[in-house]
Amino acid sequence: MFRGRAGTLIKALWHDGVGLSLYAKRLDRGRFIWPATVDGVVSVTAAQMGYLLEAIDWRNPQHSWRPQSAG
Repeated sequence: MFRGRAGTLIKALWHDGVGLSLYAKRLDRGRFIWPATVDGVVSVTAAQMGYLLEAIDWRNPQHSWRPQSAG
């Protein structure tokens, strides 16, 4: 996973054994909460990754703002 400089964009590379996929998610409001770096590396648990993808603050799991309509 990669985070944009402003913290509003994350990209994830996923390899399923057949090919490589790139997934991206951008927030209109707020920022993705990113764990602290240790020696230049960020360790993210499966739970933290799930919270990141749902734009939920993993330190205090509460749903953040969601748009009223899509598109």
